[in-house]
Amino acid sequence: MLQVSNVSLRFGDRKLFEDVNIKFTPGNCYGLIGANGAGKSTFLKILSGEIDSQTGHVSLGKDERLSVLKQDHFAYEDERVLDVVLRGNEKLWNVMKEKDEIYMKPDFSDEDGMRAAELEGEFGEMGGWTAESDAQVLLSGLGIKDDLHEKKMSELENNQKIKVLLAQALFGEPDVLLLDEPTNGLDIPAISWLEEFLINFENTVIVVSHDRHFLNNVCTHIADLDYGKIKIYVGNYDFWYQSSQLAQQMLQDSNKKKEEKIKELQEFVARFSANASKSKQATSRKKMLEKIELDDIQPSSRKYPFVNFKPEREIGNELLQVQGLSKTIDGVKVLDNISFTMNPNDKAVLVGDSEIAKTTLLKILAGEMEPDEGTYKWGVTTSQTYLPKDNSEYFDGKNIDLVEWLRQYAPPEEQTETFLRGFLGRMLFSGEEVRKKATVLSGGEKVRCMLSKMMLSSANVLLLDEPTNHLDLESITAVNDGLKAFKGSIIFTSHDFEFINTIANRVIDLNVSGSLSKEITYEEYLQETGVLK
Repeated sequence: MLQVSNVSLRFGDRKLFEDVNIKFTPGNCYGLIGANGAGKSTFLKILSGEIDSQTGHVSLGKDERLSVLKQDHFAYEDERVLDVVLRGNEKLWNVMKEKDEIYMKPDFSDEDGMRAAELEGEFGEMGGWTAESDAQVLLSGLGIKDDLHEKKMSELENNQKIKVLLAQALFGEPDVLLLDEPTNGLDIPAISWLEEFLINFENTVIVVSHDRHFLNNVCTHIADLDYGKIKIYVGNYDFWYQSSQLAQQMLQDSNKKKEEKIKELQEFVARFSANASKSKQATSRKKMLEKIELDDIQPSSRKYPFVNFKPEREIGNELLQVQGLSKTIDGVKVLDNISFTMNPNDKAVLVGDSEIAKTTLLKILAGEMEPDEGTYKWGVTTSQTYLPKDNSEYFDGKNIDLVEWLRQYAPPEEQTETFLRGFLGRMLFSGEEVRKKATVLSGGEKVRCMLSKMMLSSANVLLLDEPTNHLDLESITAVNDGLKAFKGSIIFTSHDFEFINTIANRVIDLNVSGSLSKEITYEEYLQETGVLK
């Protein structure tokens, strides 16, 4: 068990958290959530001992081992892949190395023999005889093929190194597992394997992730870092989010409506507990959920941007026809004879191995690039607005504040200071923040500005290239909800399973010659193609 007692941390005048008291218990997976900059990764570093808190302490049970997902992908360049995984259990690794060094001695003494026998005993007790095969199972599960296990780390691609470091963290059944963004860089089969591993993991897991589908599948609890405290809630991310939203509405509504909201919240808890999870923890989680008192559920201080796309007009009978599009960039053919038709109300996700191919197709459809061959035709009643993956050209060198920046894209009747400040306020640029210069914005702030620009266009077709990049969980949720409610059509790319699966009703697969366009959900597509079982 991992226990946190009276832990506090400040940076200058800024309080990250104060007097945190938590017990993280075996058999549970805790999703650590909080606004950007709240201190989630810092808290994990305090738990791991990488940094010290200013007050309080963190204690681990006697003889318990804590394992951390390392972030430096180039830390073991000269080492064998299998050895990197085995290093995940430092005590076992040190026993192995000492044992091997003794046996390599040319002048092997009686004393060496006694020490070697001692080490052999420790080695056996720690599961040393199956260590290499256990490491191989982890690597194979994450998609690292057998022929790579004996290679040096320097011979692997970056996404493969990420998987090796994850296998290192998982190796040897640690008592406590700390994972900071473990799904970054993983493909869907690897994420699916990791989910199953964590669902069946019997010890303690604490995870930080922006992947809501992953948090929903693996978490038994949510640890919410808010108001400088960390509060534990039973259930997964969806349960926390929906119940905190209902609690917020209760707080804002009149007394007359409060009884209705209390009933709604009670029904929500009952409904959620009835469908707690498919995992092993489902039964105990269901029991815990049923014991929840309404006072246990609190509104969050987190703010969500208001994402609401309103098309100026409906799309007529024709949306888009693409015929034989091809494009070569730097001598490489990235699009080859792509053809598909989209109908009004289609919300299509572009999938495929090539990121360049997806971005190129969106650029062509947005009119920012010409194809080498083929044609595309938008319906006469359509209007398009585009969110590029790289939005730097919209901000670099623009030494103007956000009100002036947004004014460039507003219709004449909506260019007043009051309107623009109000619009920016709904996108979480409040008060004097609207006087920020466009050149100094963070990645997430730039995306929120681009979304504001798109909303002001009143277009009925949205072209979006990785719209959740740089966004925090709150903004991702708001964009997701806004696109689900949008009455027009969408063509988009994303790696966020939840985002895609809740928006797309059509999949356009650029891996297939000539492209494959199917009216199908993303989950159905993954099952049909054998990616998900």
